[in-house]
Amino acid sequence: MTLKLGIPKGSLENATVELFRKAGYNISTSSRSYFPEIDDPEIECMLIRAQEMARYVEDGILDAGLTGRDWVEENAADIEAVADLVYAKQSFGKVRWVLAVPESSPFHSVKDLEGKIIATELVATTKRYLAANGVSAKVEFSWGATEVKPPVLADAIVEVTETGSSLRANKLKIIDTVLESNTQLIANKQSWQDPAKRRKLEDMKMLLDGAINALGKVGLMLNVHKDQLKEVLAVLPALKRPTISHLSDDEWLAVNTILDEITVRDIIPRLKQAGAQGIVEYPLNKIVM
Repeated sequence: MTLKLGIPKGSLENATVELFRKAGYNISTSSRSYFPEIDDPEIECMLIRAQEMARYVEDGILDAGLTGRDWVEENAADIEAVADLVYAKQSFGKVRWVLAVPESSPFHSVKDLEGKIIATELVATTKRYLAANGVSAKVEFSWGATEVKPPVLADAIVEVTETGSSLRANKLKIIDTVLESNTQLIANKQSWQDPAKRRKLEDMKMLLDGAINALGKVGLMLNVHKDQLKEVLAVLPALKRPTISHLSDDEWLAVNTILDEITVRDIIPRLKQAGAQGIVEYPLNKIVM
């Protein structure tokens, strides 16, 4: 059994390779080749632009691939959505396709764009969005650098953003969200019915979900005298349930827990003040629920 897997080339490429590494798959890419090496003999990888991935998976050229839900909807692709993987090129969250106009423009809502020109790479989705809002406007495909087109080449744009910083840098304001999107693991419907390929994809989903669960989190273990356990536990976030076990000395306990990485710098000093000793912070690759 060989599973043909599409890896998104471009902005999501590095984040995807790193996610697979955390999931246990080592993928080696090269600027000279569109066929990355992977340390799993049952998988063959191919680099494909995210915009085209859903079409190749639907047609069966690829058994599965990773792409944005936005491009699945844009292509109206008939595929099997195996997993939602909420990560992006800069963050762990979703991305938004937004309707943006120049800060100095008189436009405040989509209704103000009747008869205007909108530039975007997401043409079909934008047309559906305008129709749902009862607005007739000209939607032009943008080959890139979309943020620089208003107000000379277009009245508005529909563009993808994680933070909005690029839009602000180009003096654009967001007036509506057209679509929220996240990365998906998708499969060809026939491949999904193949028992061996389906089992492979389900295993991959479990491991990738585990890697997603571990993003932004670290493990923390420490020792504490039993008389100070209450004070130490009071420092840890209330919703966490640490593992507590006895050491060889019955007077001492080991505490092990998982925390959001951003909170650890504040918590460790307080743990030390509460009586914790031998505090160790360690990275996590996967948390399989």
